[in-house]
Amino acid sequence: MIDLTAVQALSFDCYGTLIDWEAGIAAVLAPWAREVGLDLDDEALLLAYADNEAAVERDHPTWRYPDVLVTAFRRTGAGLGREVSDEWADRLGASVPGWPAFPDSPDALARLARHYRLIIVSNVHRDGFAGSNRHLAGDFAAVITAEDVGAYKPADNHFRALDATLTDLGIERDGLLHVAQSLFHDHVPARREGLPSVWINRRHDRPGWGATPEPSEAWSYDLEFPSMGTFADEVDRAFGTSTT
Repeated sequence: MIDLTAVQALSFDCYGTLIDWEAGIAAVLAPWAREVGLDLDDEALLLAYADNEAAVERDHPTWRYPDVLVTAFRRTGAGLGREVSDEWADRLGASVPGWPAFPDSPDALARLARHYRLIIVSNVHRDGFAGSNRHLAGDFAAVITAEDVGAYKPADNHFRALDATLTDLGIERDGLLHVAQSLFHDHVPARREGLPSVWINRRHDRPGWGATPEPSEAWSYDLEFPSMGTFADEVDRAFGTSTT
């Protein structure tokens, strides 16, 4: 059981949890697929893409995220038997700042910031997150990106940097709760790190894994909510504050 009133800080995965990265990726993959004559829906395209992005991140941990997106898109095209032109590849590589926030994310973050310090732990580049935060308007005490740590989750680099950040902020490690959608990227390493976590199960009403690979290692979480809004509601109830 998690005493939400004893938590001091929340660390967040951003893409998939706060930002709808599947919508952002599909907004490029779907029109490309139509142009090259592939009759695939968004779910099929995301499934084809997911393992390619994870593989590029594993093989090239120091690449900036736009370069990861470009190469993952080209590999996806090759796997589907279609070419990805420079124009299409660059369109996906530059798309991160335009990916939409989930509708409940800005309000949920504002409510959670009344009670906790908020920290981003994300698999993107600094400029990409800066663009995303224009949609979120989040008040973050720290932002840790793949560009900062030279690796992509589920590697442990983000969590080593997170430990140092907690020290800088004067927050005890047992006062941290990690919040994320991706079992593969976040709940697997959170389990390895012994961190309590909240699963924001954004795909609760859809089958399959979408743009996130199926985890191959053990994972766990302590609380589950279908959205950031319902998580913030539970926090407000714990503190006896209004949800409006």
